[in-house]
This record gives sequence, structure tokens and C-alpha cells, in this order.
Amino acid sequence: MISKLFKGRYSVLFSFLAIFVFISFLIRTVLFIDSIGKTDFSFLGVLRIYLLGFVYDFGVGLFLTTLYSLYLLILPDRWSASIANKIITYVALFIILLISFFSFFAELTFWQEFESRFNFIAVDYLVYTYEVINNINESYPLPLLIGGVLVMVLLVMWLFAKKRIFKNVFQSVVAFKSRAVITGILLVITSLYAFFLTNSFAESSTNRYENELSKAGIYSIFAAFKNNELNYNHFYALLPLNEAFGIMRSELKDQQSTFVNDGNSIKRNIQNGGQVYKPNVIMITVESLSASFLAHFGNTQKLTPVLDSLADKNLMFTNMYATGTRTVRGMEALSLSIPPTPGSSIVRRQGNENLTTVGHIFEKEGYTRTFYYGGDGYFDNMNEYFGSNGFNITDRGRNIKIGDSYLTKRTIIQDDQIHFENAWGVSDGDLFDAVIRGSDADDKAGKPFYSFVMTTSNHRPFTFPAGKVDMKQGNREGAVRYTDYAIATFLKNIEKKAWYKNTIVIIVADHCAASAGKNEIDIDKYHIPCIVLNLPVKGKMVIDKLCSQIDLYPTLFSLLGWNYESNLYGQNVLNPTYQPRAVLGTYQKLAYLKKDSLVILGPHKVTETFLYRKSSNEQIPDKLSKTVIDQAIANYQTAYDLFKNGGLHQ
Repeated sequence: MISKLFKGRYSVLFSFLAIFVFISFLIRTVLFIDSIGKTDFSFLGVLRIYLLGFVYDFGVGLFLTTLYSLYLLILPDRWSASIANKIITYVALFIILLISFFSFFAELTFWQEFESRFNFIAVDYLVYTYEVINNINESYPLPLLIGGVLVMVLLVMWLFAKKRIFKNVFQSVVAFKSRAVITGILLVITSLYAFFLTNSFAESSTNRYENELSKAGIYSIFAAFKNNELNYNHFYALLPLNEAFGIMRSELKDQQSTFVNDGNSIKRNIQNGGQVYKPNVIMITVESLSASFLAHFGNTQKLTPVLDSLADKNLMFTNMYATGTRTVRGMEALSLSIPPTPGSSIVRRQGNENLTTVGHIFEKEGYTRTFYYGGDGYFDNMNEYFGSNGFNITDRGRNIKIGDSYLTKRTIIQDDQIHFENAWGVSDGDLFDAVIRGSDADDKAGKPFYSFVMTTSNHRPFTFPAGKVDMKQGNREGAVRYTDYAIATFLKNIEKKAWYKNTIVIIVADHCAASAGKNEIDIDKYHIPCIVLNLPVKGKMVIDKLCSQIDLYPTLFSLLGWNYESNLYGQNVLNPTYQPRAVLGTYQKLAYLKKDSLVILGPHKVTETFLYRKSSNEQIPDKLSKTVIDQAIANYQTAYDLFKNGGLHQ
């Protein structure tokens, strides 16, 4: 009976399942081959990849065919050969195949960029279709790829016809009871997948590549959509809340600080003393600028001659680490000075207005604040976040209506001000021209200014104005070299301005170019450069202590002699009592690195501990002291509590 059903009414369904699982196997094999050499795979690890991968692939196939399975259940036998059934069957198969082949193509391109199955980033890409479609169109021969997908879909349908699979369906006569049994079995199995097999089941290995290769793309994207934010208190290791805050207050306490409130708060008054300077501050946050691109960190390709030259004469942080792997994480760290909490960045969350940001500290000192972005700041909720926290906006926008209740002013970079533009925005050179125009206006108004500048050129499709640098377009190295050139041109232009002599320029990365590595959190993939130019105290200065993006502004404010109220987790790295540490993570895993002690917190209240060897980038499992584990938990637990319960609001 079962054999008859497989050759009859359900032949299209089960033939599709077989093809889907087979092609998924091929995709997994391609990605596996691409990963060889980037990590070590054991025999059991490879076996796990393919066995668990089959389980996920079969589940995706079932999800894709659920509606068609229900249709086969209710289809009367007398309609099997009808024109309507033929049309529905052809169209259903065409749509399911189109979704499948498109997802296979998308998985390959997504892996090329992030070395990961679909995750939060892919969910974002479904929301911000304008930037993504244009990015794909400029990075790949989209008409050929779409044509190729259609050809493969039609080829499969032709094979179905040639093998008489369609004919079997259209000539089938199956009793309703038999149909109910087979459809019921399929639906029960599908329900078991939906309720019991989570994507995190594939994340039991410490080898990140093994985890990602075990997953299935479509399964992963729905898991990411479902778990866009993670409740720290539900999924992560906890301390009694008052104990967690006590640890954090002890960690943040130094001779310059006095806490404003008792209990569950980190708000404190910082008294730096010394001469007070109030210069303009322009922070250039460079897209995907890994430390490994600079000669200072061993690069021999001469990609950043300007940045390396600047590092020789100014303040440079040589041991700074990004908090995350996405631009919005870098923005969160640099604007809020807070450890990354699980799930989406605070930049993208609700309730992120009127926070005690770094910009708020500048506001209290009488500064105007502007966020400059080369693309449309609607992407990733950037404009709404910065606008609702008191920043003016200058971007390459399409829609003028954003954050009207908070936004002071928005300036659109106009067509006649643009010399080059791609899917992600205007070239860095055009963006820096907009910064100069805005700075001139702020200076004319007679107020000091603070500018948060976010570049885009060092991003796929890696295209930039012709004739600026002698390197090939369309690759990361050329884009890095162009960004270095654009920064040099910007500095050359502003040195002519009267306001430059009283202007500090910060050059820092939002995150590294790639976060994939041999470990779930590969510390080396978070290492970023940070250079501070034109400080009141001139000359070369190297800060080689381990630190985080969140420490940039507390350190800068100490150099400027500012006294201010702080709700920041960042610390003054120059303080003699500073204890070197870094906070970093993915959207699920949260890491705390203190000297060579590494604590990684994960969902299901998992706590992993390692000794970190920077020279070899090794994480050696080791039992660490309860003190450092509690410090790790305290950082993330209190940061989550403060945001969720309003403790970071003004």
C-alpha cells in the first residue's frame, strides 16, 4: 500500500523530498570543502555534520510540502485528472522548487560573506530589501543567476514529466482513509520538528564550522526570526541581582568615581581633574576595518599606508577588541559603552530613545551632535536610534520622514554632491565631504561639535571611484586601500580649516572584516585598530593594555580632563587601577576576556571556561576561578537589566 502511494498521488511530493535532500547534501559538501584548511575536522565531526544535516534537510523538505500534503488529502479522486489539479500541481511544484533553488543560491553567497548559515543578519536582509537587492545586483551577475535558477527549476520539472511522475499523480485513485494515514504521518513528523528540534541542537560542538555546516539554511533563518531577542534571565547563567550589581560596582569603582545611587545602578560621577579641553570631536567609524589590515599588526600588502603613518605619530590602541560582528554592535558599543546583550543590538530594539549615551555627555557640555552615514540610515534603525537620542542626521536617504518626535534635523546628501555610489551608499570620499560641510556649518554657529561618522566603502560589492587607488575593484583589499586614501584626503582638506586646530579625529573600526574562525568565538577576529589624532598633548602614544570599544570614550574624557556623570560600562584604560579585560560576543554567545582567562556564556545557562593564548590564538579548556566567572556574568546580567528596566535612560 505504501509503495503504491509513493508511486501514485504522493509521487511528486516524495520525489521533491528526495531531490531537495540530495541537493542539500551537495550544498553542504561544497561548503565543507570550502572550510577545509580553515579548521580541523575529526571523523566523528564530519559524520555528525552529514547525519545531523540530513535530519535538518528532511525537516525543511517537510515544511515546504506541508500545504501540498494537505491539498493531496482533500483532493477527491474524481478531480485527479482535472485541468485544475494539473495547474495546482505544476504551480505548487514550481513555487517550492523556486524557493528551494533560490535558498541554495542565497546560502552559497551568504556563506561567502559570513561563513555561516542564515542568522540574524539574513533576517535583517529580508527587511531591508532595497540595500540587499542592489548589493547582490552589484556583486553578482543577477540576471544570469536568476536565469540559472529558473533553468534548474524547469529542468527538474522536465525530469518529473519524463519519469512519468506527473502522470502517476494525475491517474491516481486513493481511498481517503489511506490518504489520511500517509498525510497524518507526514504532519506528525513535521510537528515533531517544529516543537522539539531547535536550531541550537546543532551548536553542541566547540568547532564553529562544524556547527554551521550541520544546519540547514531555511531552518536557520526561521530559527533566527523566531529568536531575534534572547531574554538573558531565561537563558543565561545568573547571580542574585544585588550580588551582580555589587560585583560591577566594585569593578567600576576607582579613585576618580563616586556612585550617585545605592543598589542596582552603575551611575557615578567621574572627576578626572587637570586642565579641561573642549575640542570638536569627529569619530570615523570604518566599516569592517580589522587590525590585520594594518602593517602595525603584521600585514605586508601595504593596504593602509596612511593609517600606519598616523599610528606612528599619534595615540594608538594596539590591543582593542570590538564587542560584536555587526555594524550595529559597534555603534552600540561606541555610543552606549555597554557590553553586548544577547539578541539584537540595542540600536535595533524598541525603547532605545533618550538613553544616557556618549552623545548625551557631549550634549551636557554644549556640543551639537550629528550622525553621518553614507547609506540610508533607515537601514538597521540607525536614524531612529541616533535621532531619538538627540543627534542630527546626515545620510543618503530616500524617505525624509523618520523619528519626527525626536529628530532635530535631517540632511540628505544630494545627487549633485555625489561622485560615486553603490548599493550601500555613497563613497567614503563623498561622505567625508558631507562631514566637512556640516562641520563648517557647526563652526559658523559658534558651538563645538561631535560627529559620529559611519563609512560604507569597505563592504561588498567593494566598489569605489575609479582612478583613486591602483588596486582592483570588487575585492576587500581594494576597498580597504580606497578607505585609507579617502581618510588621507579628508585629513588633508580639514587641515586647511580654522576649526581643525581644535578638533580631535578618532579612527576606529565598527567590527572586523570576518568573524568566522576555528572557535565559536574567535578572539583574533575581534581585534580592531583605534587611532586618536590631534590630541592637546601631541606626540606618539601607545596604549597596549587589553581593552574594548566601550573603553574609548572614558579614556578620551580623562585625557580632556572632563568631569561628568557616567552610566557607561567603559573604563579609563590609563587609570593605574584599570584591570585589562574585553567584552565581546555573537548574537547568542557572550565572552569575557580578562588577561588570559576567557569565560563564554551561552543559552541554556551554559558556562565555558578557557585559558586564552594570544600568540597562537588558542582557547584551552581550563577551570577558572569563581571570581572571574562571576565577573563575566555580572557584566552581561546587569547590562541586560539596566536596559530592560530603564536604568540606561536619562
